[in-house]
Amino acid sequence: MDEYKKEFIKFMVESDVLKFGEFTLKSGRKSPFFMNAGAYITGSQLSRLGEYYAKAIYENFGDDFDILFGPAYKGIPLSVATVIAFSRLYNKEIRYCSNRKEAKDHGETGILLGSPIKDGDRVVFIEDVTTSGKSIEETFPIVQAQGKVQIKGLMVSLNRLERGKGSKCALDEITDLYGFPAKAIVTMDEVTEYLSQTPFNGKLIIDSGIKAALDSYYAQYGVDR
Repeated sequence: MDEYKKEFIKFMVESDVLKFGEFTLKSGRKSPFFMNAGAYITGSQLSRLGEYYAKAIYENFGDDFDILFGPAYKGIPLSVATVIAFSRLYNKEIRYCSNRKEAKDHGETGILLGSPIKDGDRVVFIEDVTTSGKSIEETFPIVQAQGKVQIKGLMVSLNRLERGKGSKCALDEITDLYGFPAKAIVTMDEVTEYLSQTPFNGKLIIDSGIKAALDSYYAQYGVDR
């Protein structure tokens, strides 16, 4: 596992973004873990988060793209933090863009926030996590309507590796449906491996009890991998 992935897993735990216990998801599933990217609230946290995203995007998609599109609302700070990190780490100016939930009819009118999208632009989507692909379903047509663009891919922070609407995980379903790669900084397999072997303050975050709960959850909802 790359070092930045280990650092990111630790960062999620330290930022109280990744928690273990018993949680009810929007889908109704009872999950032994929960990720809340809304818990990144400080300048230093967002700065580090942008760097992890930038490194993962660079590793998977390179730097030959023009726009980083973050669906509203959580995608807005993610895209801003990441384009700043991209400029600092790779000396490449990437423009950020997001959608408005409601089109603005005065001042800077329209459905988009940030950079306009034009013919020939190459776009990468950025999100925190996706379980159903709903935000891509809503924003993909908006981006396509701006002109003849090329979608390079989608980057999320965590691949939960559980079934979406069908038998595949949500990221694979997005690839099948839209034809572009969907990647994550880390997967739950990587998280489980690292946190069940690396003590924090003298104890394992994923102990035998949590590991058993994870195994049971993935036996019911996991994808083949």
